[in-house]
Amino acid sequence: MLGVLALIEIFWVTFSFLKPRRQTANGDGFGARIDCGAADSFEKGSVTAFVIGHFFLSRLDDGGFLALSRQCTHLGCTVPWDDEQKKFVCPCHASAFNITGDVLSAPATRALDLFAVDIENNMVRVDTGKRIKRSQFRPEQVVYALTDTKKTPNR
Repeated sequence: MLGVLALIEIFWVTFSFLKPRRQTANGDGFGARIDCGAADSFEKGSVTAFVIGHFFLSRLDDGGFLALSRQCTHLGCTVPWDDEQKKFVCPCHASAFNITGDVLSAPATRALDLFAVDIENNMVRVDTGKRIKRSQFRPEQVVYALTDTKKTPNR
């Protein structure tokens, strides 16, 4: 009887170790859907850092939005936005990125990763559950609010 219990316990521990973990948001918001606020509360040409979720919300001059990862695509250092220079500059190896996340200077060879942006009822939401890797900025990556008459929203 004791041997059977030991086998059951070994099976249970092995199964628990090998089964896939559920994708749930942790306490810092990464992997969650983050409510950022009203679209018109973000100035055009601005970048807002979201500590919860580990991303920057870029509002482009034409009113569109991009949610950019804070990790440099070179070696993963946290990249801050320099509002004076209007670019992201990596403190580790000096890679630089513009407001759309495109590479301005090496050693990074590809644009900052994106997170999906959704604008519904003028409220901006970012889904940090799936990082979108990209080589460079493309206009179709930008998301627009319905109230923006210059562009139509990407969905």
